[in-house]
Amino acid sequence: MDSKKLLNLIKRGEGIKLDFKQMLELDIESGRKELSKDICAIANSRGGRGYLIIGIEDKTKKIIGVDEENYSEEKIQQIVSSRCEPPIPVSLEFVDLGDKKIAVINIYDGAQKPYQLRENGAFYIRRGSTTDTMRKEEIISALNESLSLNVELCPVVKSDVSFIDRSLVQKYFNLKSIEVNDNNIINLMENASIITFDKDSNKYLATLGGMLVFSKYNSIFLPHNMIKIINNVNKNFPNNIIITGDLLSMLDKSEECLREVLPKNYPIKGVYEGLTNSILYRDYTLCCNEIEIIINPNSIVLVSPGVIINGKDIETSKYLKRNMWIYEKLITIDNKNRFFNTGRGFLRMKKYFKGKGKVVFVNSIKENSFKIIYPGVRSIKQM
Repeated sequence: MDSKKLLNLIKRGEGIKLDFKQMLELDIESGRKELSKDICAIANSRGGRGYLIIGIEDKTKKIIGVDEENYSEEKIQQIVSSRCEPPIPVSLEFVDLGDKKIAVINIYDGAQKPYQLRENGAFYIRRGSTTDTMRKEEIISALNESLSLNVELCPVVKSDVSFIDRSLVQKYFNLKSIEVNDNNIINLMENASIITFDKDSNKYLATLGGMLVFSKYNSIFLPHNMIKIINNVNKNFPNNIIITGDLLSMLDKSEECLREVLPKNYPIKGVYEGLTNSILYRDYTLCCNEIEIIINPNSIVLVSPGVIINGKDIETSKYLKRNMWIYEKLITIDNKNRFFNTGRGFLRMKKYFKGKGKVVFVNSIKENSFKIIYPGVRSIKQM
């Protein structure tokens, strides 16, 4: 945004897609709540892209300015993604007005309306220049318009079609018996929701699912999409190993790493089974968490962001039906057929360790995570 456009917005005054703030107090809980509520309300309101402009007195429109060091896009995105359901696409930029710096939060017009706050389940909307709760009719109308609340179809802000690996896209469509060429690939990707057209920027953006499955460089935009292996048993390898990339290549790299770090007699397939299920079922809206594999002498703990079963009884519960768009893409392009038998992973993991130790499953609602605790390297060596 340039200074001319910003001045025009300030001149226009507050409305359903525009709000002014003198400052944001992001270090206190009330400030984070207010930010989430205001962004949720603007996102739910009609009219395209919205703006939350910081450094302007809302009554007088006096230009106050902000200290750039007090605001970061990563922090704002973390607050919004952890508090709004589904996550609202936003970005932060700074614009110079004379000797003052103004912060502008862009709130994109996503296709996943209505948005709500996770804390209280409330839906908010703008009425003129004020924020209010949505009425029943407004919620129903928004649901009828979007029909599907599929987070995998949300656009990834600032992404670009060039980050999509076209060889993976071509592989997917070829396996569907669809011919791909330079003339139809954009339309095919758009129809399959790998990309989506953003009217405000007048360009195609990759969707969350499109980036995860079809981009080797998605960590640039989705830094939480990583597998962190913490190695406390093998001194020949680093203590911290970070694996990024498209989902299938991450699985391949993780398997290679586990085979190198763990002893040959360790039932690696059991850990790999858990990792495969984590890749498929983890909650990708939790942008502050990544998949972790913590390898200690007495235990190996796999931590997956988001609870992944729908009941308290681990033995009888099934995986949540999460990330089904991703599942369809992975089951199509995975040559190793690792996703055909998902849903019976608990039993298979136990079988791999039969006679070698106990496998413990922890579905933590409080931490919003799913943990699998395997026997440690030391206990396997002693057998």
